[in-house]
Amino acid sequence: MKVSRRAKRMQRHYKRMHKAPGLNLVSLMDIFTILVFFLMVNSSDVKVLQQDNKVKLPDSSAEAEPNEQLLVTVFNGQVLVQGRVVAQLDDNSEAALLSGLQQELAYQLSRSGDVEGPLALTLIADKTTPYESLKRVMATCTEAGYSNISLAVQRKADEKEG
Repeated sequence: MKVSRRAKRMQRHYKRMHKAPGLNLVSLMDIFTILVFFLMVNSSDVKVLQQDNKVKLPDSSAEAEPNEQLLVTVFNGQVLVQGRVVAQLDDNSEAALLSGLQQELAYQLSRSGDVEGPLALTLIADKTTPYESLKRVMATCTEAGYSNISLAVQRKADEKEG
């Protein structure tokens, strides 16, 4: 049976108009690009001080958020500034100040340029570190000009009563 021209035209039109639509990847890529930029901009609100899971910080009920400062870590008898070993804590040493730490702090001070107000640093120490060792580190920091020393602590978990 022969199909008329009109019937052929209607079939072509029907096929063309009732095709499954294709996926528009341009708008999808735009959405993901915006999402990536949004996450990059808002990810700077996270404050992470402790990079090493071996250091167990003491517990505290402090609520203040840490500031971005110079990090001094005391762990296993070593003193690290920004993750680099600068001094060893010897228990039999008579010196009150740690010369390697003092030199590194002077270098960090020279790199920072002009800073208004008291110089600040954060001291990260394992909770098993003896107080005498912390006292020597803090005395060295104060002597180098860093008078605002903060001690990093772990926030206590809120215990539910009941």
